[in-house]
Amino acid sequence: MLKKHPILIGIIISLVLLYLATLHYPGGSQRNKNSVGYDWVNNYLSNLFGPKAVNGGENTARIWADFGMLFFCSSVGWFFVSFSTRIPVKSSSRIIRHFGFVAMVFAFLAVTPLHDLAVTISCTSALVAIFYVTVFVFKSKLHLFKILCVVYLISLYTASYSYYTRSFLELLPTLQKVTLGMSVIWVLSLNYFTTDDDFRVTEKVAVDGGI
Repeated sequence: MLKKHPILIGIIISLVLLYLATLHYPGGSQRNKNSVGYDWVNNYLSNLFGPKAVNGGENTARIWADFGMLFFCSSVGWFFVSFSTRIPVKSSSRIIRHFGFVAMVFAFLAVTPLHDLAVTISCTSALVAIFYVTVFVFKSKLHLFKILCVVYLISLYTASYSYYTRSFLELLPTLQKVTLGMSVIWVLSLNYFTTDDDFRVTEKVAVDGGI
């Protein structure tokens, strides 16, 4: 089971741990610093990783959240490495593998005091890897996956825009969770419902090194 489904199992464990973290979060959000417990609408995911909660209490959610993030980043990093082998263009395969792996390393480092820098490097690297995957999905006959990739990229760009421009911050906690959910759907869908053959057709039109 573990050998056949490491990505699925890792993601399930990560989501369970992150959910447990929300149950242990003392309280405080961007809307109400004195609130009690985790507010799914107004608390950021990053609130779970700090040594102190927004209300100043000891953050007992941190250990659960850190391990949840470790499992999530490891699973998605594994996905990028595994999925890259399905891409027939070697240079593009390397970009997906390396940028995807780097993105997940820095995504995990976002739980540390290096949060802002780690998020920037992670987002940039992830968008490169995801863009390359999207290009090859569009060259394939996987029509539903083309829609999925576009919707996923839109959710990523929207969340990134809000984060970096500090616009619509009241919506950002929700956007974060939508993006997390889209990440899970995107990873598991591509992992389980595509094969090497889906992307072999690109060999006829792709030149190594050229996208």
